[in-house]
Amino acid sequence: MSEAAPPVLIQGGMGVGVSGWRLARAVARTGQLGVVSGTALDVTLARRLQRGDPGGHLRQALARFPVPAIAERVLARYFVPGGIAPGTPYRPVPRVGLRPNRLRDELTVVANFAEIFLARQGHDGPIGVNYLEKIQLATPAAAYGAMLAGVDYVLMGAGIPAEIPHLLDAFAAHRPAEIAVAVAGADDTRHTVGLDPSALLPAPAEPLRRPKLLAIVSSHVLAAYLARSPQTRPDGFVLETPVAGGHSAPPRGRMQLDEFGEPVYGPRDEPDTGKLAALGLPFWLAGGYGTPDGLARALAAGATGIQVGSAFALCRESGLDDELRRLLRKAAGGELEVRNDPRASPTGFPFKVAQVPGTLSEPGCYERRPRLCDLGYLRTPYVKPDGAIGYRCPAEPVETYARKGRPADEAEGRQCLCNGLTAAIGLGQHRGDGYQEPALLTLGQDAAFLHGLPDDHSAADVVNHILQGAST
Repeated sequence: MSEAAPPVLIQGGMGVGVSGWRLARAVARTGQLGVVSGTALDVTLARRLQRGDPGGHLRQALARFPVPAIAERVLARYFVPGGIAPGTPYRPVPRVGLRPNRLRDELTVVANFAEIFLARQGHDGPIGVNYLEKIQLATPAAAYGAMLAGVDYVLMGAGIPAEIPHLLDAFAAHRPAEIAVAVAGADDTRHTVGLDPSALLPAPAEPLRRPKLLAIVSSHVLAAYLARSPQTRPDGFVLETPVAGGHSAPPRGRMQLDEFGEPVYGPRDEPDTGKLAALGLPFWLAGGYGTPDGLARALAAGATGIQVGSAFALCRESGLDDELRRLLRKAAGGELEVRNDPRASPTGFPFKVAQVPGTLSEPGCYERRPRLCDLGYLRTPYVKPDGAIGYRCPAEPVETYARKGRPADEAEGRQCLCNGLTAAIGLGQHRGDGYQEPALLTLGQDAAFLHGLPDDHSAADVVNHILQGAST
């Protein structure tokens, strides 16, 4: 993509595969920023290959990977011509961890390359990828794979992405790079995860284009912290309010809950857009701005534009399972309840859970699900009593979690986001005993975005509708 004015509209990088390449491509074709979700792309690639890769899109992308031998290894391990039989468990992928694993790195690099490659086909609009800083263990390999495919923007939230500018600089020159990993109980010991591009591409021909970094933040205070130094400064910010879908930052100060058990946000949680604008970097507002009026308000506040999620999550090009998408859209047009659940996410961050029958939002469905952590993206590394590194997740069996040195009540009410969000795009695991993983759905808490959109709307419908606010 040639250097151009920053986009007015950023499509949110949602869930696991909700913001897939089809959605990002449809948005980029309008000239706005299409964004793929970079979460668990190794799993989604492996499972789609096991389903036979309908349409052959993934194999088309893998055929363009710069090291054919790596792509061939991925295909040999996961591709099943015609697809696995219904109800057959998917073959697992290596879990993220501190210990080097070449198969894991190759799969992650290839999966991110494929998603960005497909999103960039047929247009010259901008494409971005969204990562969670919380999933530090996957970031280096994922980012390098996306850069190999020419990604234009990297967006990162759910943490403080202070080391990402250096990571992108190094990878653009095919140099080794690493980032620090938070390890519970490690005291002053520094743990890192990284990638040496020369181990994958022994003789890269040209430097890569360095993508712009947009840090997703919830306060002007964090933005100012990141902007203070060239080493940590991103190229812009996305400022999210607490009503945005998915994770949100907890309230500042002591957590207080309202009568419905949701976090209470107060004046301390209201960002100062004037102070953000004073930093001199472009910024976009997100969470309740996905309407023409929302765009007009953002522009009046000095923002470059807005980031929109939920309207795109419910459009035709969304990666959501079609039946779930239609059910969710119908509910959102009526009396859909979206709870900001302070306990659902293993991360400890509040997480928006759409209350939809047949999903993990139903207490009975949640209680019937056997607790386990087999994908492991949200696991926390910790130092065991013998000094070795272990991993724990509040969504794993309670007794297992407690044996790893944490109070059992920390696990109460935790949802397995990894499996639930993967099931929401039709790629839920089938267990050997016949149990099928149920979906978990997330959406923003402000449903005003549906007003003015046609039934079964497209991504272009969303863009055209919202951009009306740029002329008011």
